[in-house]
Amino acid sequence: MNLKQISILIFALIMMSFGLPKNIQNKVNKEIVKTYGIETFDFTEVIIASDVAKGLPSKFETNNLFKIEAKGNLLGYAYLSKAPSKTALFDYLVLLDKDLIVLKSKVLIYREEYGGEIGSKRWLKQFIGKKGGDQLKHGDNIMAISGATISVRSMTNAMNDFLESLRILQSKNIL
Repeated sequence: MNLKQISILIFALIMMSFGLPKNIQNKVNKEIVKTYGIETFDFTEVIIASDVAKGLPSKFETNNLFKIEAKGNLLGYAYLSKAPSKTALFDYLVLLDKDLIVLKSKVLIYREEYGGEIGSKRWLKQFIGKKGGDQLKHGDNIMAISGATISVRSMTNAMNDFLESLRILQSKNIL
């Protein structure tokens, strides 16, 4: 192989590594279709500058914040992240409207035998309508779930961090 062929191969491998894993992307697409009531949309990554991202409570890395648009109109945003349960991490999704208000939260992949109840629609609907700066407190405005205390606290903390990050990003006119 010559240098040009090696360069092309490396470029192709790098390009294939971008994007969400297919199983996650399929779940995200399904939730976007249901939540926004659309079939066709553009899903593009929003990149937060590293100097700004370092100062945020939530992690903003490659492939975890996306803009959702249809026919050139902004519909909202999707945020994907992980939070700890007792011994593993679970993947979750937060869908926002164009004003950065939570439309839906969803546990995409839960990897424990116990505590999966945090994935129930009934429990997750507590986050709907929340916006940047809102404060959530386990046992106060967030219901406890027997047998899922660690996961409930983890998801509540993750949402608090995300809502505070939204407040900061809005105050800096980044979102």
